[in-house]
Amino acid sequence: MAVMRVSPNRMELLKLRRRAETARRGHKLLKDKLDELLKEFMARIAENRRLRQSVESELFSAYGLLAISRAEAGAPVVAQALLAGEPGNLFLASQRNVMSVRVPVFSAAAVPAIQGYSYATTPALLDGALETLGEVVVSMLELAEREKTIELLAAEIESTRRRVNALEYVLIPQLEGGIREIRMKLDESERSERTRLMKVKEMLQDQ
Repeated sequence: MAVMRVSPNRMELLKLRRRAETARRGHKLLKDKLDELLKEFMARIAENRRLRQSVESELFSAYGLLAISRAEAGAPVVAQALLAGEPGNLFLASQRNVMSVRVPVFSAAAVPAIQGYSYATTPALLDGALETLGEVVVSMLELAEREKTIELLAAEIESTRRRVNALEYVLIPQLEGGIREIRMKLDESERSERTRLMKVKEMLQDQ
């Protein structure tokens, strides 16, 4: 750890004491924030795991129906059917504040109705696959929102932990070391001054 260079005077001592007190308060606030971030992070991890399993299960079902549809009607027919219809906005995005972290908020728009392809040339299973995909869109958006939030919280946790460690293991020890050094030098100077005054007093008494 680098040694803090200080001037051994009372003004510098007062200044370092104030800085040390501010650093301790900041450390406590950041430590409390880190604890709350970790609680929020762990709670979201558990919820995210459950939601991901649900989304993966629904997607597995939808892709299974699509695979059967391709086998029945042929991949070109299914691909052409999937390109039919008009594109639209699937979701709206905004932001909100969670523990001083700006996280995304996704909300699903109305999923357009299945249309634009011939029911005569495509298997009925394709309709079921698209309906399942339409239903899972909301869950997928929620999953994306949760996973991005977790990623941002993880980054904030790492940043806050670095700041806590910098205060705890670098700045506060440096300030306390500087305070000790000044006090030692002031005490030494005071002892020297007391010794000098005693000698002067003895010399005056001897005259």
